[in-house]
Amino acid sequence: MDTKNKENAPQQYPMDSLIPPGMARKAAELGIVKANMGWRNLLLLSILAGAFISLGAIFSTVVTTSGGVALPFGISRLAGGLVFSLGLILVVIAGAELFTGNNLIVMAWASKTVSTKLLLRNWVIVYAGNFIGAVTTAGFMLFTRQYLFSNGAVGLNILNIAQNKCGLHFAEAFALGVFCNALVCLAVWLCFACTTTTDKILAVIFPVSAFVACGFEHCIANMYFIPMGLMVKCFAGLDLWPMINKSAADFGNLTVMNFLVKNLVPVTLGNIFGGSVMVGIVYWFIYIRKPRVSPFSCE
Repeated sequence: MDTKNKENAPQQYPMDSLIPPGMARKAAELGIVKANMGWRNLLLLSILAGAFISLGAIFSTVVTTSGGVALPFGISRLAGGLVFSLGLILVVIAGAELFTGNNLIVMAWASKTVSTKLLLRNWVIVYAGNFIGAVTTAGFMLFTRQYLFSNGAVGLNILNIAQNKCGLHFAEAFALGVFCNALVCLAVWLCFACTTTTDKILAVIFPVSAFVACGFEHCIANMYFIPMGLMVKCFAGLDLWPMINKSAADFGNLTVMNFLVKNLVPVTLGNIFGGSVMVGIVYWFIYIRKPRVSPFSCE
């Protein structure tokens, strides 16, 4: 084929997905890139991720609002999980930096290609950016007055979600966080095997749907859910309360202190353990770690 025909020939894309050893190498290499990213781009991409996860949370809140006709518990949870997947799909496909997914940078850290300082730098910047993006999205949503939709049913759902999250015990929130980010990081892990956008979307949907349906706790999602509930409680005004036959006093668990101490701290710690240890370190140990003894040794 001459040069002209080569230029006009359709571009060929690899169609075979990676198998786990290749996925592990890809995860470790990507960890190096993420850890060394400039702080400005890292922060902006983190703010986007916080907003993207919030969009999934908004979608889920509306879908799980009964509006007078309650679906069976499991069906409602499944529907909420399916639509919440929008958040991680946007992060993976559109491009953004999500704290929970970035727990997989430990694979590069364990390989000693990323220092502890760079690992923590990434986590701190991304966590802060996610918080900014999520809380800012909640603030804008307050101005939409969406909480009045369906005669206040959406507002009641917002308040109930936040109230329940702020009522968790520390150990309970930690454990729910562990399982949550194990599933989120497995979703990201599966994406390392994908070659097309469709593959990545399908890889994300089921792990994310599972964690939402099972009631597991995601620290970045909670940066939207709980501040949104707090804002509705404090600023909804007199329009909402008569619609739902409630008052602010009925949501006593919903306080800033409970948000931080009873939810955000233990859930974040659980997310770190679930993503970094149960997924990242385990796969690093299996596929990347250099054995101390030769596999052909008799020792």
